Amino acid sequence: MPPLPPDLVQAYLIPIGAAVAAGGLIGLEREWRGHPAGLRTHILVCLASTLLMLGAVHQMGWMTGTPEAAIRIDPVRMAHGVLTGVGFLCGGVIFRQGLSVHGLTTAASLWITSALGVLFGAGMLTLGAAGAAIVLTVLVGLRWVDAILPRDRLMEVLVAFRRGGEPTAPAFRALLAEFGVRPGRLSHALCDDGETVELGARLRLRGEVDGHMLAERLLADTRVVRFQITPRND
Repeated sequence: MPPLPPDLVQAYLIPIGAAVAAGGLIGLEREWRGHPAGLRTHILVCLASTLLMLGAVHQMGWMTGTPEAAIRIDPVRMAHGVLTGVGFLCGGVIFRQGLSVHGLTTAASLWITSALGVLFGAGMLTLGAAGAAIVLTVLVGLRWVDAILPRDRLMEVLVAFRRGGEPTAPAFRALLAEFGVRPGRLSHALCDDGETVELGARLRLRGEVDGHMLAERLLADTRVVRFQITPRND
């Protein structure tokens, strides 16, 4: 086994410890929020990135039997490969449910956690620590800001109407127009029973209109077989 660098702590242990700490803090926030990629996933992503970058940076230390002219140290290529590979992992936490897409923030947190691991592995500890602090500020601090900002309420609405009678799409639009809501594109689906047609839309409710008022109106409509209203602001 080739000898380790004389400053073992500075070269290896501090970057590895920083990667575990940064990945753990970011993963803890995701775990606390109940997102699919949590504490262990973020630690492993950050640690893997750091270890690979350490291997790329310190090639001279473990390739002692190889002529120096044959060694090509290019940590940038390793960083590119790591971030590209983690990008595929991030795609696994993004999924679509109805009209909404979920997991984008978690995917972004995984990717930037990998980038932090690359910085730690390259020896840029100060930059990596600053980046980790900024990431935590965005994930935790800006959530509080987002909660107090005035904004429209986004709702995903799915309504199943009985077939027959007046066309369902105009009826759905007329029902929403009672609340001053004009939906954009509608999704249409014929249910398995063949007797009901399901329409879906992503709505932006403003003013005093909320999901409870819309639900009460749908309950009172005899043409409606079933419905689902899902808030999407979070």
